[in-house]
Amino acid sequence: MFFKTGPGQYGHGDEFIGVKTEGIKTTAKEFASLDLPGIQTLLDSAIHEDRSLGVVILRTQYEKTIKQDDRSLQRSLFNFYWKNRKRINNWDLVDGSAPYISGHFAFVDSAAKAKIFGLIHSKSIWDRRIAMISTYYFIREGEFKPVMDLARELLNDKEDLMHKASGWMLREMGKRDVRHLRDFLDHHLQDMPRTMLRYAIEKFPEKERLKYLRG
Repeated sequence: MFFKTGPGQYGHGDEFIGVKTEGIKTTAKEFASLDLPGIQTLLDSAIHEDRSLGVVILRTQYEKTIKQDDRSLQRSLFNFYWKNRKRINNWDLVDGSAPYISGHFAFVDSAAKAKIFGLIHSKSIWDRRIAMISTYYFIREGEFKPVMDLARELLNDKEDLMHKASGWMLREMGKRDVRHLRDFLDHHLQDMPRTMLRYAIEKFPEKERLKYLRG
């Protein structure tokens, strides 16, 4: 994984100890039933891998509630996630949680949907990324309006990391219904940041991809 941790960059101040993703996943399985105070301790850590472990455990517990169809526990875990958004503060932590926790809860709870997608206007890049990456759950369920609405909100976003996120989600939409992606491109091509465009059309045939790149 690649993180920008220099002064003024999005990951500045984050501490890494070099634990690989597989090691985190193995530990998460061992402590899958860790209680919320325990997860809170992990999320409060300055060490990135500790917070990553907390996120993986929380996601595992939330996904279990989906299988059990336990809406009450889903709400409880989502509220915990929401309260700890400031600790979900790097792209891997967002991407490994938002589609599975906030994305699902937005899909099943209309009030939460408005709150989660409202983060697209936040000053925090991680809040905005949570909003955008949460649309992944909707995309997988065949609902494409949220990703297009939020991508429009991000056309003038100043952060390249957000252009990558919106382009990625648009690409995922295009995998399922390319007509919606082409329609979005035809309406917003001239306004799209280059990074967003490149990510969105990555899976297009070369000839079509070049056509969009040339405007």
